[in-house]
This record gives sequence, structure tokens and C-alpha cells, in this order.
Amino acid sequence: MTRAFVIAARRTAVVPRGGAFRDVPVDVLGAAVLRAVLVDAGLAGDAVDEVVVANAIGEGGNPARRIALLAGLPERVAGLTIDRQCAGGLDALLLARALVAAGADVVVAGGAESYSRRPERRMPWADAPYEQAPFTPWPDRDPDMAEAADALARRLGISRGRMDAFAVASHARAIAARGRLRAEIVPVAGVRDDAFARVLTPALAARATGIAGEITAANAAVAADGAALCVVVSERVAGRAARAVEIVAGATLGGDPAEPGTAPVAAIAKAMAGAGLALSSLERCEVMEAYAAQAIACIEGAGLDPLRVNLAGGALARGHPIGASGAVLAVRLFWDLQGGHGLAAIAAAGGIGTALVLRS
Repeated sequence: MTRAFVIAARRTAVVPRGGAFRDVPVDVLGAAVLRAVLVDAGLAGDAVDEVVVANAIGEGGNPARRIALLAGLPERVAGLTIDRQCAGGLDALLLARALVAAGADVVVAGGAESYSRRPERRMPWADAPYEQAPFTPWPDRDPDMAEAADALARRLGISRGRMDAFAVASHARAIAARGRLRAEIVPVAGVRDDAFARVLTPALAARATGIAGEITAANAAVAADGAALCVVVSERVAGRAARAVEIVAGATLGGDPAEPGTAPVAAIAKAMAGAGLALSSLERCEVMEAYAAQAIACIEGAGLDPLRVNLAGGALARGHPIGASGAVLAVRLFWDLQGGHGLAAIAAAGGIGTALVLRS
């Protein structure tokens, strides 16, 4: 397969819904990042062949097209929006890799989401809007995500105390890394830092509002707004770049829709096999923390070294901008991986897992 490389990666801060980005349209978030990554890559807009953006809960209308136009790209750059829910941001990078293999030289890929501006959706015959679209054809295998995380914790014996401790550690790492994280963040609406990270203590976590069983506001990621994009290029273009991180392998697999949180385990195994690597070769890992229980289950189920996972904190300390979350992981990995191999992995509603392997 033709080799593909990431030569630039940036993101906005991640801001809880209703916060500083509440009045910022998703195309404004995305366009700010798109302009910044092209500057970082040393590329003009007319070098771009395609823009692929994941967006899960927006109003439609092909946000990728709007982002490309607002960023000043030539009108010939069509823009492609994809929806694989939480996994979409990583899948956009895998699609960009495939487009490079098919002959493209420059593809900008990632995700953008405004939870704050999510439209209400209602069936014509219903009196009230629905909160969640169906992710399977079978209601008995289409759980609420928090309830699924609680069931997973009970099945694996992951205690409330352990989940809370995981969240406390995520916040602590994010706060410690705040200064260096600013290098990857494009300021929008004056926001330069992830807004949710805080000093979380076990005592505070123990008092958090319950959501489902042992799942609480402390050990579940908050819904959020944000955008993240990477410039994915051919080997020819990468040869002129200041830095090029290769997309070595990736995989997306479906699993049990009733237990979506563990789907990345199989995707990680397939991606690592595709890369021809042992888990011990990974220098850095970014694993989605939609729920502490889900993250713990994925880290342990895949056999990852927890001392190499989410070293600057994870989504529990940032928030979860659905379609952008996988791309945020990729941006984090690009900036933290200063040699060797790294992994990003995420679960999605419906029982889907995506994993990506990079080599710096």
C-alpha cells in the first residue's frame, strides 16, 4: 500500500457544552483549525485534494464542505462528512490514508462537533424530541451508553472507587500538561486551554452526581465542543515536510452492540498485527475515556501498558466532542510521539472500535 504520513496536526481546546463555544458554529471551529494546520504544514490551500470531517450530531448540510469553504480553500475541494459516531475522527484519518493510496497528495482529515448547537430531533408523529438515535435495529441490544458502561463495570468487577481514581489521575495529568498542550491548540473565542480539567480529589469524585449505577459525572466524560484536524500526505509531499509521522496501520471492527465499550480491543489487535508490532513496542497510547470503566476495560483487555496511556490526561479531563474525539486522540499522539510507535483507539456506539498506529 502507498505510504501515508501526517505532517501537521492541531485542534481547538475542548470545551463543555454550553461553555465558551456555545455560540460558535461547527464550521467556524473547523475552519480555524484547518487554516492553522495548513500553515504548520507549509502548504497553500490549492494543494489540498480533499477534506474529510467526522460529525455525529450536527444539523447536516455537509459540514466538511462548509469548513473547507470558510477556511478559504478552492471551491474544487468538495469536502466529505462522515458519521461513525465517536470513532469518526479516527476513521477520517484511515479514509485519508486510503485516498492517498488512491492517488491524492494532500488530505486534511479529522472531526468537528458542536454539542452546544446540536439540533433537537423529533419524529413527525412524536410530541417530544428524541435524545439518542438508534444504533442497532434491536432495542434490547441498543443500550444507553452510561448504562452500558455500568454493566461493563459490573461484569468485569471494576469498582466505583477504581473508576473514580482513574478519573482523578486523568485530571491530574491534564493539569500538569496544560502548558505544553497549548502548542497543539488553536485559540478560538479566546480559549487556549481545555476548559474542564480541574483538581479532582477522591472526596469530590465520591460526591459526584450519579448517572447510571456506579457511573457518575466524575467518571464519565462531559459532552463537549471542539475540532481537530490532521494533514495526511503522500510520501512525495512528506519528503519536503519538517516532520512526517507515518500512518503504519489501522483497523475498524464491529463487536457486540450491547457492549460497545470493549470494541476497540479487537481493533487494536488487528491494527497491531497489520503493523507487525508487539504491544511492548508502543511508546505512547491515546485511548478514549468516554467512561473510566470503558477505558480501563480497553487498556486491560488489549494488554496495553497503563504507564504509556494518556500521559497528558484523557477525555475524562477534557470532554467528549463526539465526532471530533478520535481526531483529538490522533493530534495528541502526533505531538507526544517523539520517536517509535504510538497507538490511538476509540469505541463508538453500536459496538464499533477503531485503532490507528503511527510511527515517528
